[in-house]
Amino acid sequence: MKITALILAAGQSTRMGQPKMLLPWGETTVLGQVIETIRRAGLDDIIVVTGGERERVEKLVTSYKVQVAHNMDFKSGGMLSSLQCGLRALKPTAGAALIFLGDQPQIQERSVQAVTSRFEETKANLVVPSYQMRRGHPWLAARPLWSEILSMPAVESPRDFLNRHATGIEYVTVDDPSILADLDTPDDYLKSHP
Repeated sequence: MKITALILAAGQSTRMGQPKMLLPWGETTVLGQVIETIRRAGLDDIIVVTGGERERVEKLVTSYKVQVAHNMDFKSGGMLSSLQCGLRALKPTAGAALIFLGDQPQIQERSVQAVTSRFEETKANLVVPSYQMRRGHPWLAARPLWSEILSMPAVESPRDFLNRHATGIEYVTVDDPSILADLDTPDDYLKSHP
């Protein structure tokens, strides 16, 4: 079953004070690093969901030859609206969506592969990485769950969805704290920037 990576990169970076997807990270940018990690982990079908700083983010990703979906509700809709936008953009051949945050450049290739391998082994509808008993990203939702996510009201979040399905989650324990870490503030960035 084909797995498509959905990168949620529509935030407005209000706490960072500047567009965090475009911040330098090693030889590339924060978002560029996420895309490169996904590619190295063996996934080539990638959708980037844009919102804030749309033009600059879309210009950045053109060299990566990824699909782009623009979330028109990025200002008011929160993360759920970006996830719904990404799911609507999936090709009919996609069987599962692996959901990444665009501001998690520290994510490890091995953690991505741990989630995809577990899905391929078990065919579970929901596979979530866990570090020290805490859920992280990227998590995978197979096609049978998409209609439920797409029908969720704006007041809810992806966390509400995961909580509703808590007993049906196939957890993958990883030794990788980066599945929990994102970049929200200048301090987060300075502490983790390579």
